[in-house]
Amino acid sequence: MKLNDTLAKAFSEQITLEIESSIAYLQLAIALDDANLPGMASWMRIQSDEERGHAAKFIAHVTDRGNRPQIGDIAAPTDPGDKVVTAFEAALAHEQKVSESIRALYRLANAEGDIDSLPLLSWFIEEQIEEESTVSEILGRLHLIGDDGPGLLRLDAELGGRSADSGE
Repeated sequence: MKLNDTLAKAFSEQITLEIESSIAYLQLAIALDDANLPGMASWMRIQSDEERGHAAKFIAHVTDRGNRPQIGDIAAPTDPGDKVVTAFEAALAHEQKVSESIRALYRLANAEGDIDSLPLLSWFIEEQIEEESTVSEILGRLHLIGDDGPGLLRLDAELGGRSADSGE
């Protein structure tokens, strides 16, 4: 069943936001590489790849439904500067923005009676709970570490152990 025009537009906006998220994480990876934190930079690059994968899931849903998604304008990401905490605060803020966008898309699909989109959107809602929780935990640990260099390097090494398949 083809998506109506309202839903097709909303899905295209979500696809654009997922691609924007991927680019934002890539910018954060660059900043962390520049701060000599290769593990955290790697974690951000994997997150960037995951966001592109999310966009691909939305694209597949829209095209499988007989529609053609349109990627919109992508805002340039903000450089977080030199503070590691600022990079992860930016990541959390972006995840919260994506979460709210997906919830709004779910509400719209429900209001439009498009039950075919609800399983996909439910999966994304669960995914966003995990995403926000993971970034919040890292941010909490960064606040505990403060200016402790060895603590920061230990967390960097830990985050650098993330593989693309681990999902966290």
